Amino acid sequence: MILGRCSPLWLVPKGLAMVGSSLARQTHTTENARPSSDMSEFRKAFSKAKHIAVITGAGVSAESGIPTFRGAGGLWRKWKTQDLATPEAFSRNPSRVWEFYHHRREMALAARPNAAHQALAECEARLSRQGRCVTIITQNTDELHQRAGSKHILEIHGNLFKTRCVSCGEVESNHRSPTQTPATPACEDDECNGLLRPNVVWFGETLDSDILTKVEEELGMCDLCLVVGTSSIVFPAAMFAPQVASRGVPVAEFNTETTPVTSGFTFHFQGPCGTTLPRALARHETEVI
Repeated sequence: MILGRCSPLWLVPKGLAMVGSSLARQTHTTENARPSSDMSEFRKAFSKAKHIAVITGAGVSAESGIPTFRGAGGLWRKWKTQDLATPEAFSRNPSRVWEFYHHRREMALAARPNAAHQALAECEARLSRQGRCVTIITQNTDELHQRAGSKHILEIHGNLFKTRCVSCGEVESNHRSPTQTPATPACEDDECNGLLRPNVVWFGETLDSDILTKVEEELGMCDLCLVVGTSSIVFPAAMFAPQVASRGVPVAEFNTETTPVTSGFTFHFQGPCGTTLPRALARHETEVI
């Protein structure tokens, strides 16, 4: 499976929104292309699954109070937040971009994992005792999955609480508030003193190839895929679930609205993820541990 490991992070332009949906429908007939909202049928698939891949997006964090980049809260002061999340913006004004990311970090630190985060963590812990695997592939950078207790996490867009030196490339965890006193924090290596940047993937940048290799392995092994709280318009992540669906694996979408790829999936459950996901992932009657 090829996940576009050399492709930069980008928003799907108008007119191409159905690319992922077309891929997902490659193995679907016209009769069964409409996704089901039958929770009992999903629960049957869930009870049989041994390797579950869960793709999570900004909608999950939004239910904990963290605004999405493109939603109603997608402005910071007078700037569009997605315009600040670029290497060009950082090059022009690193202090402004850092001020914005300090703000994002403060919001993440103040937020609490919600019922969707907790359901995923509990499901992972429970199924691991049964020899089953749950892997979270998240586009979120706020560590709410970790704080909920999830262990097997692939962060494809990086982490707000890590910094990377633009000179030496050193990556460090940093949960201080603020990161450093100066508006533009510097590398703590005395021989370097290079400018630090948030260790996140900005629009126009390429995703980490090592992370994408692990994602490819997980999606290639999974026998059930969940897509939770994502608009499916940020590439290359928007292609992950359609590629899984194209090989006949059940895919269940949990979101507050339909997306460009909804019609290619097996299941769609509309509503807040904190409401739909706990019911979907609760202990099944066939589980013995």
